[in-house]
Amino acid sequence: MTLELETVRIEKPETINFVLGQSHFIKTVEDIHEALVTAVPGIKFGLAFCESSGKALVRWTGTDDDMIELAKQNALALSAGHSFILFLGEGFFPINILRAVKRVPEVVRIFCATANPVEVIIAETEQGRGILGVIDGVTTKGIEGEEDIAWRKDFLRTIGYKL
Repeated sequence: MTLELETVRIEKPETINFVLGQSHFIKTVEDIHEALVTAVPGIKFGLAFCESSGKALVRWTGTDDDMIELAKQNALALSAGHSFILFLGEGFFPINILRAVKRVPEVVRIFCATANPVEVIIAETEQGRGILGVIDGVTTKGIEGEEDIAWRKDFLRTIGYKL
């Protein structure tokens, strides 16, 4: 049996957030769609799911054509069974939808939720492909100091996430 490892870079505009996860059933596509539109009315998103049996297609849904295309293209590049990728339109953020996505019964795990550059580590055998993990962003450069702490606290209040 052979095992090959590769990385797949998630292709997206710099400011777009996405969620990469794993589930276990084709029903995931409709259930995540329902969870998102219930959690955030008017949300713009695209979702794609890599089916791992039967026709083994990329199944998809969404409310925004550009986000749907991003999801389909990236899911096909991953081609990792039972993985899903969810792109959020400009102005929508994982913090507002993650709890709803995690509550979907088919969702097994979330690999990342970010706007950072991401590389996905893929393993491939004769049977298929699977996600081992992700490289989310860049290498840590140090430990924050007092000035960095002040910036962080100010930033969170400026964007409305802290009072």
